[in-house]
Amino acid sequence: MMIVSVSRRTDIPALYTPWLMNRLREGFVLVPNPRNPHKLSRIQLNPDTVDCMAFWSKNPSPMLAHLQELEDWGVPFYFTFTLTPYGPELEPRIPSKKQLLDTFRQLSDALGPERVDWRYDPIIVDPDHPLSYHLERFAEYCAALAPCTSRCILSFVDDYTYLPRRFSPMQPFQIREIAAGFSRIAAPYGLPLFTCCEEADLSSFGIRHGACIDPLKIQRLLGSPIPFRKDPGQREHCGCIPSVDIGTYDTCTAGCAYCYATHRIQTALVRAGAHNPASPLLTGWPEEGQEITERSMPSLVYRQLRFD
Repeated sequence: MMIVSVSRRTDIPALYTPWLMNRLREGFVLVPNPRNPHKLSRIQLNPDTVDCMAFWSKNPSPMLAHLQELEDWGVPFYFTFTLTPYGPELEPRIPSKKQLLDTFRQLSDALGPERVDWRYDPIIVDPDHPLSYHLERFAEYCAALAPCTSRCILSFVDDYTYLPRRFSPMQPFQIREIAAGFSRIAAPYGLPLFTCCEEADLSSFGIRHGACIDPLKIQRLLGSPIPFRKDPGQREHCGCIPSVDIGTYDTCTAGCAYCYATHRIQTALVRAGAHNPASPLLTGWPEEGQEITERSMPSLVYRQLRFD
């Protein structure tokens, strides 16, 4: 059994919900190895093999119609909803913020604030988005979302050299200014702030290191203790515990300028064009000569209980 991540590699809820629901109904998915697409992992998707599902999305509105089916499936799940203050200059194919705020409220109304995390990521400070811009937008979003979530996860932009647009790394003084301002804004709402994959210690501002695949959250959802073991496949300062990701890189067509998971939007559009909701693969179909290996992980829950 395992935690399934849906997905760090692409926005499955926004773009591929019918495919996902078909995979859950059929009980398995095929996922290509990111470094060797000729090797596929066959991952069982059913309540006997999955402990918890963690959804990541910038626009999970297509999932709203399927929440009851997911609940009936019987596996705990939650959403990490990324909501940032940028417009088409950085996020050309993302719905309006008004629409996304409404989706966030609907999701929270259906699942409860504990199961919808707000992710404000990445924070980009530049001439078009100065500190004052972020403080104004964060205050606006806090007023709207604080009743709908139990925490906000922050992350600062990384400069991925393969992206067409370059981003300047945040300077320490800028990080401290953001931390001080955001902490001051969130405090009256009682909204806890966490960082994701950040080396900076912002505890003096009341901001703790966090995790998106969070053992504490998953323990509460499962009602069972689980071991706190860092995922060795993630970055040095990532606090997430191990999970199995069922996404595929270079398949998100949102076109966000800062996205680490899409190297080239042209590639993503081609791969999205090869998508078929009936296929066990996110894009295309299995081909002759591809090696398929059964992928499994031991249950976090049962392993811990066995030691008690």
